Amino acid sequence: MSTSHYELLHADEGVAPVKAWIRGVPVDEGAKRQLRNIAALPHVGPWVAAMPDVHLGKGATVGSVVPTRGAIIPAAVGVDIGCGMAAVRTTLRAQDLPDSLARVRAAIEHCVPVGNGRGGEHRRLPDSHATRLAKSGLATRLDAIHAKHRKLRTDKLDKQIGTLGGGNHFIELCLDEAGAVWVMLHSGSRGTGNLIGSYFIELARIKLEKRTLGFHLPDKDLAFLLEGEPLFDDYVEAVGWAQDYARHNREAMMDRVLHAMRIQLPKFQLDKTAVNCHHNYVQREQHFGEPLWVTRKGAVSAREGELGIIPGSMGARSYIVRGKGNADSFHSCSHGAGRVMSRAEARRSITLKQHREATAHVECRKDAAVIDESPAAYKPIEAVMAAQADLVEVVHTLRQVVCIKG
Repeated sequence: MSTSHYELLHADEGVAPVKAWIRGVPVDEGAKRQLRNIAALPHVGPWVAAMPDVHLGKGATVGSVVPTRGAIIPAAVGVDIGCGMAAVRTTLRAQDLPDSLARVRAAIEHCVPVGNGRGGEHRRLPDSHATRLAKSGLATRLDAIHAKHRKLRTDKLDKQIGTLGGGNHFIELCLDEAGAVWVMLHSGSRGTGNLIGSYFIELARIKLEKRTLGFHLPDKDLAFLLEGEPLFDDYVEAVGWAQDYARHNREAMMDRVLHAMRIQLPKFQLDKTAVNCHHNYVQREQHFGEPLWVTRKGAVSAREGELGIIPGSMGARSYIVRGKGNADSFHSCSHGAGRVMSRAEARRSITLKQHREATAHVECRKDAAVIDESPAAYKPIEAVMAAQADLVEVVHTLRQVVCIKG
C-alpha cells in the first residue's frame, strides 16, 4: 500500500482526528469547522477522512468519509441518496463522430428526461423501464417501507426511473487518451430518494429532542439514529432501497442514452470496461478489525483494484481510476473536483462570456441557467488528482465533447 499524504486538521483532545488529503487545494474555513463538529461526536471514529474536493455541505461536509460506531447520521448521508456515476467505453472512435454534435445531444435529451419538475419526468414510462421495475423488486420493497411509514410519498417511483434530474447531474460523451468514445453520467435516486432522506432527517431531529445527551451537539443536522432502535432499522432498509434504486436509475438512463446514440451514430459495441459507483451513501464495512457504518458524503470507494469515476467540472477533464486500498482513507477517494464557489457566488462572479470560453470545446448549454456549474465554480481537477495520488491511480483520462445538464 502507498504511503499516505494526509494532513491532520486539528489536534483537539477528545475529538476524533480528521485526516485530510488537501495538499495544494483550497479548503474553506467553514468546511474545516464542519468537519471538526462531526469528529467531536462520540460515536464517530476512529477518525474522519476528508478528500481533496472537500467543501461545506448541508448536514455533513461534502467530500468526507464519516465512520460511526452503532449510529448513523441521516443528514450526513443527505437527500441525494445513492447519487453516483456510471461510465462505459464504446468501440466508437473520435473520427466516427460528426463535426457537429448538436443532433446527438438533442437525441439524448429527447430519450432521457432532464431537469427537475414535471419536465424531468416520463410522460409515458418506456417499456424497458417498466420491465426493469417489475424484475428488480423495487416497487414491492418500497411498498413494504411505505406500510410502516405512511407519510412517505412513493408516487415518483415510476415517473423518474431512468431520468437525470437537475443541479450538478449530467450526461456526457467523452474521448479518452486513445480517442475512444465513452458515455458517462451522474445521477441518483431522484425524488423518491430525496423524500426518504428528508423524512428520516426530520425523524432523527424529533428523536434528538427526546434524548438525554452527555455531550454537546453543535448542529441539529448531526441528529443521529442509534443501532438497536426500530427507527434505525427502518432507515437502513429505506436508505438501502434508495441506493439500489439509484443504481437502477443510472443503468436505465444508460440504456436510453445508448439507444439515442445508435440512432445518430455508426454501429458500435460496448467495451467490457464499465463502472457504476455511488458517491453519496452509507453501508456496513469492516475496518481495522471492527464493524463500522461508513458514510461517504461525496466520496467513492477505492479498495485495491476497484474501478471508480472522478469527474471534473463542465469542460474539464474526468478520470477513470483504480483504487489503491489506502486504509487511512477507509479505502476512499474524491468524487469530483469539489466546489470552490457557492452557486449564488458563481452566478454573481462568472460571466456568460467566461462560461462560453471555458466550454468552447463542448456541445452543451451556454446559457445563464448553468453558470453555477461552470468550470470556474470548481477546484482545478488536476490539483485534486495530485492531492490523492496515494489513494488512486489513473486508468483513463477523459475529455467531454457533449455535456447535458438539467
